[in-house]
Amino acid sequence: MHTRVAFVETPAERFERLKDYPFAPHYQEVDPAGLRMHYVDEGPRGAPPILMLHGEPSWSYLYRSMIPVCAAAGQRVVAPDLVGFGRSSKPLAVSDYTYQRHCDWVCALIEGLDLREITLVCQDWGSLIGLRLAAELEPRFARIVVGNGFLPSGTPPSGSRLRSFGNVAAFLAWRTFARWSPFFRISSILQAGTARTLDAEELRAYDAPFPEERHKAGARAFPRLVPLSPQDPAVPANRRAWEVLERWEKPFLTAFSDGDPITRGLDRSLQERIPGARGLPHRRLRGGHFLQEDSGPELAQATLELIARTGGAPA
Repeated sequence: MHTRVAFVETPAERFERLKDYPFAPHYQEVDPAGLRMHYVDEGPRGAPPILMLHGEPSWSYLYRSMIPVCAAAGQRVVAPDLVGFGRSSKPLAVSDYTYQRHCDWVCALIEGLDLREITLVCQDWGSLIGLRLAAELEPRFARIVVGNGFLPSGTPPSGSRLRSFGNVAAFLAWRTFARWSPFFRISSILQAGTARTLDAEELRAYDAPFPEERHKAGARAFPRLVPLSPQDPAVPANRRAWEVLERWEKPFLTAFSDGDPITRGLDRSLQERIPGARGLPHRRLRGGHFLQEDSGPELAQATLELIARTGGAPA
């Protein structure tokens, strides 16, 4: 049990009148310490859910162009803010964030809402958490869509650009910057990973959850939690997850962007290793690391087409 965690909540007024984000807030307690996870819940409650998991350092705002498309097609959409992000509770110490705790928190949301027949849509850290939980809670998941994400297990996958020294060095530099740089503006990071230019209101929305430096511990923690070595404490659980994924026969679609150098090539590795990826119309979408910003409606449509193709509701 995770107790005695000091945390803060971002004031509600920070989220008023955000551009293209009219969604009512919902909360689920996910930790004995009282931490709450915020989530968007749109569309018919009786429909099988599409679970949209964001990554670093965004929040459910990233999915704002996809949520209405999927809900209008008759799908229920659940888009949470990971703990430390968005409208969710924010532990104050970087050490309060671990890979296992993030998985536990999202697991508590899934089980608390009793989500079943889940279509997972995940990117960046949403993939690190989502793919692990899809393996650990396999009966609850019906299909998976991954964009610009992977499940690392301590060694770079075959064919990955992360095998090159330059990209490893770049990631390590980013990890150091995230932990120690006195300038860590969230909206600037989102803009750097997006091909199109975000307008002032969109930038304001990405900064909204973080009114003070103390709110950013979760965002600063994430890069150092990526398991890069076999000695990382997350590696055994991720390798067990891969044992499930390498037998995964359910639909598994990749929809990566054409402008993310770090994850380039990882879609091919997923397609080769996961049986459920065979024969599906994998996509290459326009955009940077945050492909939801550059090709959100296209990613939503790919998700709906996969659901229709594989026995779900019509798109």
